[in-house]
Amino acid sequence: MTSKEILKELEGYGNEGTKSVLIKHGAKEPFFGVKVQDLKKILKKTKKNHQLSLELYATGNSDAMYLAGLMADEKQITEEQLDEWVEQAYWYYLSEYAVAWVAAETPYGFELGLKWIESDKENIASAGWATLAYYSSVNTDENIDIKAYTQLLNTVKNNIHSALNRVRYTMNGFVIAVGTYIQSLTEASKEVAEAIGKVNVDVGGTACKVPLATVYIDKIIAKDKVGKKRKTARC
Repeated sequence: MTSKEILKELEGYGNEGTKSVLIKHGAKEPFFGVKVQDLKKILKKTKKNHQLSLELYATGNSDAMYLAGLMADEKQITEEQLDEWVEQAYWYYLSEYAVAWVAAETPYGFELGLKWIESDKENIASAGWATLAYYSSVNTDENIDIKAYTQLLNTVKNNIHSALNRVRYTMNGFVIAVGTYIQSLTEASKEVAEAIGKVNVDVGGTACKVPLATVYIDKIIAKDKVGKKRKTARC
């Protein structure tokens, strides 16, 4: 399939109800309002396709950009390309999911995450924390810098309540992820979760809620799922 053919198919899947919901969450024109389940119907045809994913992301169409994140080949995409992607990821479905998923699956995901969290741009910094969270979920503990992740937990503890809005959300998610996927840091994550308590995030009048990290981590412990890694960051 070509990018033009995919855009035509995306238009056909467009749903006004979905579009209205996504606008409330931050999506902007141009886009059609395609449900993820329909994006995955296209993905079944294309599989991972590096060049096509770059073309789709470059359209600026939010549906196409999100699909590009699902389609991207983590073995071929470069750091420079991901830096371009995160700059263009203007709302959190793109910055905290589509782009962060791909970045986390690359060999340089950790380095990218560390770089992005230093940005003063909300979308980039939030993408950085999300990337570091996903990175912990798909890499073995032997391949994770435990000392660095311990320091990052302390950074969250000391800075989360003064951070930018969506950065607060992804910092909270980072604590949950570390407590869930890095067994040796579960207790440290619980301590940080207790210290930060409830995290307030403006979700734009939507029904979304910020998970309480202490409760979430305790549920993972109760289910005996601590340290169980994911095969892929993307879902």
